Amino acid sequence: MKELGLGLLLLGLLSLILPSLGMKSMLLTWIDQWGATVAWVIRGGITLLGLILYLTFRNRE
Repeated sequence: MKELGLGLLLLGLLSLILPSLGMKSMLLTWIDQWGATVAWVIRGGITLLGLILYLTFRNRE
């Protein structure tokens, strides 16, 4: 679960940074179909979920 959390965290951070640079991730282009506000909420949710999973399971083996 720690690896899943880290992956979601990195994907979320990447999806937050790329639009600011004028680029789009091919993996997350479907998010933009629902509008800008919903897209930012989904990106933030992915990032937050990844952070929660990573912090929750970082000390477990």
